[in-house]
Amino acid sequence: MQAEFRQRREQFMAKIGTGTAILRSAPTAVMHNDVEYNFRQDSNFFYLTGFNEANAVAVLAPHHETHQFVLFVQPKDRDKETWTGYRVGVEAAKEQYGADEVYSIQELDEKLTQYVEKADRIYYHFGRDHNFNQKILNLWQRLIATYEKKGIGPIALEDPILLLHPLRQSKSASELSLMRKAIEIAAEAHNLALEMRNPGRYEYEIQAEMERLFRLRGGLGAAYPSIVASGANACILHYTENDRQMQDGELLLVDAGCSYDYYNSDITRTYPVGNRFTEEQRILYNLVLTAQEKAIAQVQPGNPWNLFHDAAVRTIVEGLMHLGLLQGDIEETIKAEKYKPFFMHGTGHWLGLDVHDVGIRQIGETWQSFQPGQVVTVEPGIYIRPDFQPCEGQPEVPDRWRGIGIRIEDDVLVTETGHDILTAAVPKSIEAMER
Repeated sequence: MQAEFRQRREQFMAKIGTGTAILRSAPTAVMHNDVEYNFRQDSNFFYLTGFNEANAVAVLAPHHETHQFVLFVQPKDRDKETWTGYRVGVEAAKEQYGADEVYSIQELDEKLTQYVEKADRIYYHFGRDHNFNQKILNLWQRLIATYEKKGIGPIALEDPILLLHPLRQSKSASELSLMRKAIEIAAEAHNLALEMRNPGRYEYEIQAEMERLFRLRGGLGAAYPSIVASGANACILHYTENDRQMQDGELLLVDAGCSYDYYNSDITRTYPVGNRFTEEQRILYNLVLTAQEKAIAQVQPGNPWNLFHDAAVRTIVEGLMHLGLLQGDIEETIKAEKYKPFFMHGTGHWLGLDVHDVGIRQIGETWQSFQPGQVVTVEPGIYIRPDFQPCEGQPEVPDRWRGIGIRIEDDVLVTETGHDILTAAVPKSIEAMER
């Protein structure tokens, strides 16, 4: 992988030219009092370096004579490592991560200026470390104040993500291999959930067994807080309490993914609790499934981003009108978004190092087109809360439809000739959901 990290840095440095990019590692996060969450590196930092420790800084200075890639890391410290774990340290970091120079993080203030003072601009993303944000701002202000005397130095401070994120959008073969592994593990867990969705079980039982598999198969754990939502809980998009007992005749919506070596999967299935769907559940499930299939068909190289969402929306609106749950002209209903009480979210998002991965969808009025190597989720849904309120002028929803929430989500790779449904190992047909 070090060869790939080096190639990524070279691609990025070709874009910044005579500028200098400064990247800060992710901060540690406190769970409660003095107990911290497990550390998770900033995705941009990891993408360019592969370095997975906190309190680090990466500097990319392609214009520098000898040091184009510089790391500032925590030094070895026997006492601190006893408490918080081993550190790579300065000497090993240079060898393991291919940096031209590595310094202790304590030397940052002393050494950083030499990599910035001859750059024409600084690339830095203002993140959650407010003290470090101020440090970079102060550095830039100090250097620009001397520009009229020296005629050299950074005259601009720009965000690197506009250059970096397009590189992250198209996944390499090694990235796709890691994503396929994350998907393989999550698929096994979802198929286990399908077998476990019996009346009387608790939502957390499903969650526990799925997340056990994530770790047992070598994953880092859940890619995001797992959603295991039975009954009306399935109408809450980001429900995470997962503490309700499942009842016969309900639905169980499971939205859970695995993180493997920092790459993520994201899968949703909706099962009948017990053996079979009710008539209303079956009708709405089939409608969501049809909408998803039509949306996936639009995930093609060259197709603009909005087409797959538009396909899902139109299918759902037509189906709800056929059922009498929506009424009026189809085009006007879509334009006025009168369907949104039933389907209030987008049809998908980019997937990769981040679950909601980086990438531009739209520039002004122009939608960006799908390109080979991109991975997108496709996840339409219908949600009818027990206290459902239709848009003005729309019919009331009969009680028999209320309390039903359905979402079906797959991870789809854009290929040279079409698409590949990476999550196809998780069944979703009505026949597969029933037993």
